[in-house]
Amino acid sequence: MPKRTQPDRDTPPVIARANWFSDLRLTRHGLIVKKTGRRIGLAEITPKEFFKFCLYFAVVLVKGLYVRIMRPSGLAVWFAPDRPRPWYILWSAMTLSGVRFARTPEQANAAFYFEDTTQGDPLSAGSLSQLNASCNDISKSRVADVFTEVSGDALRLDPQAYEGQAVEKSEANGLHDGRIVHCPCKPAPGKTYQRLIDSSDGRTAFDFRTTIIGRTPRFVLVKTKPASNRFSMHNVTVAYRELAEVFTPAEIDIITRFSEAMALDWAALDVLRDAKSGRIYIVDVNKTDTGPAVDLSWRDRGRVMRAISHHFLTMIAGAAQPGVTGTASQAARTAPEPIRTGYVIETPRQV
Repeated sequence: MPKRTQPDRDTPPVIARANWFSDLRLTRHGLIVKKTGRRIGLAEITPKEFFKFCLYFAVVLVKGLYVRIMRPSGLAVWFAPDRPRPWYILWSAMTLSGVRFARTPEQANAAFYFEDTTQGDPLSAGSLSQLNASCNDISKSRVADVFTEVSGDALRLDPQAYEGQAVEKSEANGLHDGRIVHCPCKPAPGKTYQRLIDSSDGRTAFDFRTTIIGRTPRFVLVKTKPASNRFSMHNVTVAYRELAEVFTPAEIDIITRFSEAMALDWAALDVLRDAKSGRIYIVDVNKTDTGPAVDLSWRDRGRVMRAISHHFLTMIAGAAQPGVTGTASQAARTAPEPIRTGYVIETPRQV
């Protein structure tokens, strides 16, 4: 088992709270996440979706208990300033891989910067390798600028100079408040403006939610919504796909280089394919992604659980080794060309 690295003694350890109920506040409008102010009510999650999540939560707990007993990893991670709660996919990765939550840096093999905010300031982890520590700004403008640097395709625009349809959305992460506006227009405070990427076939909009682990894309969740309600947080269908089923090798290279430029050790990207040009655009980054999506079939949930536990454990084991980073391989850059006809990819089944 890799030796635990002692943190800087000048830095006092910060212990994330273990009681995740204290992260929530109950109001007449639903639950409020104290850290972000995000509301969890019937508009955000339906009773059916909540039941599916509880069932998934129970399955992960049982599988996690089996792994801890039969195949313990012997590794521990210290999260700061916050500890991921069960609604974050990172919690599932920890539980399913048999990696323990460390209460102090002294008990850990690696550290992880985890804070559900758009911009943040990572705490010092001493001499521990700290994952996601270099990703402290996931504002929409930052994401658009990095994507343009990597791909050469412009995404952000000046709403007062541009003419035509554009997307207005908050700079902050996770608000799902995007809307189509007509430019030129006066910019609103706290908003950013981007090209309208029409990822629909006229009726159905496609969103390729791409999971990044170790600065490398691992798999895709193909989400569909009505084109008329493309900014909704509710999906019609969600299906697991391998990278090569969705992206070309050149596109995988763009996503990989974007992940490296943003220093994403763990994240989920929203990738859209423009229906006219066929080009992909990375429009959002979420380093504290929740889920997995409740609309996944149980078969696909199993595939997600196997993928995140394997790649997460590999990344943590690498971070625990001196001189080894969790960043990964060239395999993503040389994936075979996907078989597809034109723009349309197989529509995921309803689940």
